[in-house]
Amino acid sequence: MTKWDDMEQWMKTQQLPRGFDALKDTGWVANYVKSMMADAIQEKGKLAGQNAAETFETHHFIVIKWPIPRGVHPSELRLLVREDKVRIEGLPEGKKDTVPLAKQVLPRSCKALCKDGILQIKLRKKPANRQYYEMPIRW
Repeated sequence: MTKWDDMEQWMKTQQLPRGFDALKDTGWVANYVKSMMADAIQEKGKLAGQNAAETFETHHFIVIKWPIPRGVHPSELRLLVREDKVRIEGLPEGKKDTVPLAKQVLPRSCKALCKDGILQIKLRKKPANRQYYEMPIRW
């Protein structure tokens, strides 16, 4: 069997149109892409370490809203912040949850509030250093 035969066999299992019929109606492409994207999104949700945190940005802050699991009291949680990540410890079964941040933050500027079963974490973004520095030129 040649590689082309292998390819044709694979195409048959994908239920794609054969030959020039594929060029007449391109709707199958949209359907194929939609099904592939739906499968990819389902798989992403199954990845280990996937957390339930909702993260969004304002001009100066990053805000994380994280639902606290049932049966966990806020006093049992530990919130650890570094410039690029936030980690929450004290979860059931000794688990930890890490939320990567899109921008660097000032860790000591963190404010956290637990209300109605949601832990809201507000972090000030690290300002961009736009200052010029004079450098010596060797000659």
